Amino acid sequence: MAKNRALRGVVLKKQMEREGLSFRAVIFDFDGTLVNSLHGIAAAMNCALREFGLLEHTWESYQTRVGEGVFVLAKKAVPADWTGSIEELLAKYRQHYRLWMWESIHLYEGIPALLDTLQERGVLMAVLSNKGDDFVQTLSKTLLAPWNFSDIRGEREGIPKKPDPTSALDIARTLQVKPEEIVFVGDTPVDMNTACAAKMRAVGVSWGFRCEEELYHAGASFVLKSPLQLLSL
Repeated sequence: MAKNRALRGVVLKKQMEREGLSFRAVIFDFDGTLVNSLHGIAAAMNCALREFGLLEHTWESYQTRVGEGVFVLAKKAVPADWTGSIEELLAKYRQHYRLWMWESIHLYEGIPALLDTLQERGVLMAVLSNKGDDFVQTLSKTLLAPWNFSDIRGEREGIPKKPDPTSALDIARTLQVKPEEIVFVGDTPVDMNTACAAKMRAVGVSWGFRCEEELYHAGASFVLKSPLQLLSL
Protein backbone atom coordinates (compact mmCIF):
# COMPACT_ATOMS: atom_id res chain seq x y z
CA MET A 1 0.00 0.00 0.00
CA ALA A 2 2.76 2.47 0.94
CA LYS A 3 4.64 1.57 -2.24
CA ASN A 4 1.51 2.25 -4.29
CA ARG A 5 1.07 5.65 -2.65
CA ALA A 6 4.68 6.57 -3.35
CA LEU A 7 4.27 5.48 -6.96
CA ARG A 8 1.18 7.63 -7.31
CA GLY A 9 3.19 10.63 -6.09
CA VAL A 10 5.97 10.01 -8.60
CA VAL A 11 3.49 9.54 -11.45
CA LEU A 12 1.64 12.73 -10.48
CA LYS A 13 4.82 14.79 -10.38
CA LYS A 14 5.95 13.48 -13.79
CA GLN A 15 2.51 14.14 -15.23
CA MET A 16 2.58 17.71 -13.93
CA GLU A 17 6.01 18.28 -15.45
CA ARG A 18 4.92 16.75 -18.76
CA GLU A 19 1.79 18.91 -18.90
CA GLY A 20 3.72 22.00 -17.87
CA LEU A 21 1.37 22.60 -14.95
CA SER A 22 2.04 25.55 -12.70
CA PHE A 23 -0.24 25.96 -9.71
CA ARG A 24 -0.91 29.51 -8.58
CA ALA A 25 -3.61 28.98 -5.95
CA VAL A 26 -4.93 26.52 -3.39
CA ILE A 27 -8.54 26.16 -2.28
CA PHE A 28 -8.86 24.40 1.07
CA ASP A 29 -11.83 22.71 2.63
CA PHE A 30 -12.25 23.81 6.26
CA ASP A 31 -13.41 21.06 8.66
CA GLY A 32 -11.19 17.99 8.54
CA THR A 33 -8.64 19.68 6.29
CA LEU A 34 -7.40 22.85 7.97
CA VAL A 35 -9.26 22.51 11.25
CA ASN A 36 -10.15 19.65 13.58
CA SER A 37 -13.64 20.69 14.69
CA LEU A 38 -15.33 17.33 15.14
CA HIS A 39 -15.83 17.51 18.92
CA GLY A 40 -17.85 20.71 18.72
CA ILE A 41 -20.01 19.43 15.86
CA ALA A 42 -20.69 16.16 17.69
CA ALA A 43 -21.48 17.88 20.99
CA ALA A 44 -23.91 20.32 19.38
CA MET A 45 -25.76 17.66 17.38
CA ASN A 46 -25.97 15.35 20.39
CA CYS A 47 -27.48 18.17 22.45
CA ALA A 48 -30.07 18.71 19.73
CA LEU A 49 -30.83 14.98 19.48
CA ARG A 50 -31.22 14.78 23.25
CA GLU A 51 -33.88 17.50 23.20
CA PHE A 52 -35.92 15.42 20.77
CA GLY A 53 -35.44 12.23 22.77
CA LEU A 54 -33.25 10.67 20.09
CA LEU A 55 -30.20 8.45 20.45
CA GLU A 56 -26.87 10.28 20.71
CA HIS A 57 -23.73 9.18 18.86
CA THR A 58 -20.02 8.94 19.65
CA TRP A 59 -17.95 11.82 18.34
CA GLU A 60 -15.88 9.37 16.26
CA SER A 61 -18.99 8.21 14.39
CA TYR A 62 -19.58 11.76 13.18
CA GLN A 63 -16.56 11.40 10.88
CA THR A 64 -18.76 9.63 8.33
CA ARG A 65 -21.67 12.04 8.80
CA VAL A 66 -20.00 15.39 8.13
CA GLY A 67 -18.88 16.93 4.85
CA GLU A 68 -22.11 17.30 2.87
CA GLY A 69 -23.67 20.21 4.72
CA VAL A 70 -25.65 20.46 7.93
CA PHE A 71 -28.93 19.16 6.45
CA VAL A 72 -27.30 15.89 5.40
CA LEU A 73 -25.55 15.73 8.79
CA ALA A 74 -28.91 15.92 10.53
CA LYS A 75 -30.48 13.31 8.23
CA LYS A 76 -27.61 10.92 8.99
CA ALA A 77 -27.93 11.53 12.74
CA VAL A 78 -31.61 10.63 13.11
CA PRO A 79 -33.23 7.20 12.67
CA ALA A 80 -34.38 6.44 9.12
CA ASP A 81 -37.99 6.15 10.29
CA TRP A 82 -38.01 9.36 12.35
CA THR A 83 -41.03 11.52 11.47
CA GLY A 84 -39.99 14.69 13.24
CA SER A 85 -38.96 17.99 11.66
CA ILE A 86 -35.38 18.16 10.39
CA GLU A 87 -35.66 21.95 10.24
CA GLU A 88 -36.57 22.12 13.94
CA LEU A 89 -33.68 19.80 14.77
CA LEU A 90 -31.32 22.01 12.75
CA ALA A 91 -32.54 25.12 14.53
CA LYS A 92 -31.63 23.48 17.86
CA TYR A 93 -28.29 22.31 16.44
CA ARG A 94 -27.36 25.83 15.35
CA GLN A 95 -28.23 27.18 18.79
CA HIS A 96 -26.03 24.61 20.47
CA TYR A 97 -23.21 24.94 17.93
CA ARG A 98 -22.81 28.62 18.78
CA LEU A 99 -21.97 27.44 22.30
CA TRP A 100 -19.91 24.39 21.35
CA MET A 101 -18.07 25.42 18.17
CA TRP A 102 -14.85 26.27 20.02
CA GLU A 103 -14.79 22.90 21.83
CA SER A 104 -11.34 21.34 21.29
CA ILE A 105 -11.06 23.07 17.91
CA HIS A 106 -7.56 23.55 16.53
CA LEU A 107 -5.53 23.69 13.33
CA TYR A 108 -4.04 20.33 12.42
CA GLU A 109 -0.34 19.87 13.10
CA GLY A 110 1.70 21.16 10.18
CA ILE A 111 -1.03 23.44 8.80
CA PRO A 112 0.49 26.69 10.15
CA ALA A 113 3.87 25.85 8.58
CA LEU A 114 2.18 25.01 5.27
CA LEU A 115 0.19 28.25 5.22
CA ASP A 116 3.32 30.23 6.14
CA THR A 117 5.25 28.75 3.22
CA LEU A 118 2.45 29.14 0.69
CA GLN A 119 2.07 32.76 1.69
CA GLU A 120 5.81 33.36 1.44
CA ARG A 121 5.79 31.87 -2.07
CA GLY A 122 2.96 34.12 -3.17
CA VAL A 123 0.48 31.29 -3.66
CA LEU A 124 -3.11 32.56 -3.42
CA MET A 125 -5.24 30.81 -0.80
CA ALA A 126 -8.99 30.42 -0.33
CA VAL A 127 -11.44 28.36 1.73
CA LEU A 128 -14.61 26.65 0.48
CA SER A 129 -16.68 24.78 3.06
CA ASN A 130 -20.13 23.24 3.36
CA LYS A 131 -20.34 24.54 6.92
CA GLY A 132 -22.72 27.48 7.32
CA ASP A 133 -21.04 30.67 6.13
CA ASP A 134 -21.66 32.55 9.39
CA PHE A 135 -19.80 29.87 11.37
CA VAL A 136 -16.94 29.66 8.86
CA GLN A 137 -16.46 33.44 8.96
CA THR A 138 -16.53 33.54 12.78
CA LEU A 139 -14.04 30.69 13.21
CA SER A 140 -11.74 31.89 10.43
CA LYS A 141 -11.37 35.35 11.93
CA THR A 142 -9.53 33.74 14.84
CA LEU A 143 -8.05 30.50 13.51
CA LEU A 144 -6.85 31.83 10.14
CA ALA A 145 -6.11 35.40 11.21
CA PRO A 146 -2.29 35.19 10.69
CA TRP A 147 -2.64 34.46 6.95
CA ASN A 148 -3.95 36.34 3.95
CA PHE A 149 -6.81 34.33 2.48
CA SER A 150 -8.17 35.89 -0.68
CA ASP A 151 -11.62 34.35 -0.27
CA ILE A 152 -13.38 32.41 2.49
CA ARG A 153 -16.80 30.91 1.86
CA GLY A 154 -19.19 28.59 3.63
CA GLU A 155 -22.62 27.34 2.61
CA ARG A 156 -24.73 30.30 1.53
CA GLU A 157 -28.47 30.43 0.94
CA GLY A 158 -29.42 30.13 -2.70
CA ILE A 159 -25.99 28.90 -3.82
CA PRO A 160 -25.43 25.18 -4.50
CA LYS A 161 -23.06 23.56 -2.02
CA LYS A 162 -20.19 21.21 -2.85
CA PRO A 163 -19.85 18.99 -4.87
CA ASP A 164 -21.51 21.47 -7.22
CA PRO A 165 -18.56 23.41 -8.74
CA THR A 166 -20.34 26.79 -8.85
CA SER A 167 -18.62 28.31 -5.81
CA ALA A 168 -15.22 26.81 -6.64
CA LEU A 169 -15.34 28.32 -10.12
CA ASP A 170 -16.53 31.64 -8.72
CA ILE A 171 -13.53 31.65 -6.39
CA ALA A 172 -11.28 31.02 -9.41
CA ARG A 173 -12.76 34.08 -11.12
CA THR A 174 -12.29 36.14 -7.96
CA LEU A 175 -8.64 35.07 -7.76
CA GLN A 176 -8.26 35.61 -11.52
CA VAL A 177 -6.68 32.16 -11.80
CA LYS A 178 -7.59 29.44 -14.29
CA PRO A 179 -9.22 26.36 -12.70
CA GLU A 180 -6.41 24.12 -14.01
CA GLU A 181 -3.93 26.29 -12.08
CA ILE A 182 -5.69 25.61 -8.77
CA VAL A 183 -5.17 22.76 -6.31
CA PHE A 184 -8.29 21.82 -4.37
CA VAL A 185 -7.40 20.23 -1.02
CA GLY A 186 -9.97 18.38 1.08
CA ASP A 187 -10.69 15.37 3.25
CA THR A 188 -13.90 13.95 1.80
CA PRO A 189 -15.17 12.55 -1.50
CA VAL A 190 -17.34 15.67 -1.74
CA ASP A 191 -14.17 17.77 -2.03
CA MET A 192 -12.62 15.49 -4.62
CA ASN A 193 -15.84 15.49 -6.65
CA THR A 194 -15.94 19.28 -6.47
CA ALA A 195 -12.37 19.58 -7.70
CA CYS A 196 -12.95 17.21 -10.59
CA ALA A 197 -16.17 18.96 -11.60
CA ALA A 198 -14.36 22.32 -11.57
CA LYS A 199 -11.38 20.90 -13.53
CA MET A 200 -9.04 21.64 -10.63
CA ARG A 201 -6.34 19.31 -9.26
CA ALA A 202 -7.92 17.14 -6.55
CA VAL A 203 -5.66 16.44 -3.57
CA GLY A 204 -6.92 14.61 -0.49
CA VAL A 205 -5.64 14.59 3.08
CA SER A 206 -5.26 11.50 5.24
CA TRP A 207 -5.73 13.23 8.60
CA GLY A 208 -9.37 14.20 8.05
CA PHE A 209 -12.68 12.37 8.19
CA ARG A 210 -12.30 9.79 5.38
CA CYS A 211 -9.86 7.03 4.41
CA GLU A 212 -7.30 7.33 1.61
CA GLU A 213 -8.84 4.75 -0.71
CA GLU A 214 -12.21 6.50 -0.50
CA LEU A 215 -10.52 9.73 -1.60
CA TYR A 216 -8.67 8.06 -4.47
CA HIS A 217 -11.90 6.43 -5.59
CA ALA A 218 -13.56 9.88 -5.63
CA GLY A 219 -10.89 11.28 -7.97
CA ALA A 220 -7.95 12.38 -5.82
CA SER A 221 -4.68 12.69 -7.74
CA PHE A 222 -2.78 12.25 -4.50
CA VAL A 223 -3.54 11.94 -0.77
CA LEU A 224 -1.24 13.83 1.59
CA LYS A 225 0.13 12.12 4.68
CA SER A 226 1.19 15.45 6.17
CA PRO A 227 0.44 19.10 5.25
CA LEU A 228 3.96 20.03 4.14
CA GLN A 229 3.88 17.20 1.61
CA LEU A 230 1.73 19.49 -0.54
CA LEU A 231 4.83 21.61 -1.24
CA SER A 232 6.69 18.68 -2.80
CA LEU A 233 3.92 18.15 -5.33
